[in-house]
This record gives sequence, C-alpha cells and structure tokens, in this order.
Amino acid sequence: MATIKFFNKWTTEGVTVADKGLVPYLTLDAKMAPKTGARYAGNRFHKSNTFIVERLASKLMQSGHKGKKHFMSSGHNTGKKLKALTTVRNALAKAEAKLKQNPLAILVRAVENSAPREEVIAIEYGGARYPKAVDVAPQRRVDLALRNMTQGAYVKTFNKKTKIDDALADEIVSAAQSSGRSNAIAKKRDLERQAASSK
Repeated sequence: MATIKFFNKWTTEGVTVADKGLVPYLTLDAKMAPKTGARYAGNRFHKSNTFIVERLASKLMQSGHKGKKHFMSSGHNTGKKLKALTTVRNALAKAEAKLKQNPLAILVRAVENSAPREEVIAIEYGGARYPKAVDVAPQRRVDLALRNMTQGAYVKTFNKKTKIDDALADEIVSAAQSSGRSNAIAKKRDLERQAASSK
C-alpha cells in the first residue's frame, strides 16, 4: 500500500510527538488534501481527531480574533479554506528549505515548544478578584499554540510588505527553535511568568 503524502508532497513517516501529554491531541494521520469540511464539528473533542496541518489552516482563517475583540480584520481569510491551505503549504515548504527537515516534524516541535503549561484565571472572594495559576488542559495547549502562531504571523504581515507565507514560515521555524522572535514562544513565556507570580 502506498504511503499517503499530505499536499501530495510530504509523508508523516518518522514524525513523533515528544511531549507525552500532547500525544492524543496532535493527530498526524496524513490527508492528501487536509480538508474535512467540518465533518466532526458536532462531536466532542472533534478537533483532536483533525490533522494538525488542517487545524493550522483553520486557525489562519480567523486570525483577526483576539480575546473577545476583533482586533484586526481577517475578512479576506474567512471561509477561504483553499487560500489558507495554500498559505500553509507554502509556509511549510519555506520552513523545510530553512531547516532541511520534514516540515511536519518542524510544525510538531513548534507546537510542543509554544504550548503553555500554566495560565492565570481570576477567582472572586468577597467582591475582590484574585489571579490564580492553573494547569492548561492539553487540547487547549495545542489551541493556544496554533492561535498564537497564526496571530503572530498575521501581525507581522498586516499592512506591511511581508508576505503571509514568509511570516508564517518564520513563526513556525522560530517556535521550533524556541526563539524569542516567535510570538507564540513570547506569549507562552509571558503567561507562565504571570502564573508563577500568582502561586
């Protein structure tokens, strides 16, 4: 049986998830065209069964959302899955050219490095709100890593001459190398620093 190549270009052979907590939540089952068409949307934890490359493309389609505010327009991305997939494919190709490795392995390492382990919530005692450090659920860790990577790439390219392919490739490579140039790594360190001071 022939090995399935995602984007008809790369295989998933030899790619493993080193972070044991994220193994069930980082799906590496390759799809030639990573587009499920929201087939699992009604199922609980359906995101965890979706190929990680498709999840990155889906996050790219709503990159303007930050918190509960729409901090930039992502209207030119919204609903355009093919455009998002093309951007991801080009970004992975550029990441492969930079690091000379399987781009899926680079993406998996980037997600592992930029997934925060702790975050801060507010609890209320007698009308006063206090920050409290809590562990982050593994599925949320993957979500936050992907969101921060796509938002970081979006900020670098919004109203600038930088292309989104280059910005996303740079974000993925920087996160894979745990570099502070990556928005996702910077956000993770900031979040964990806040959590450490709230214990």
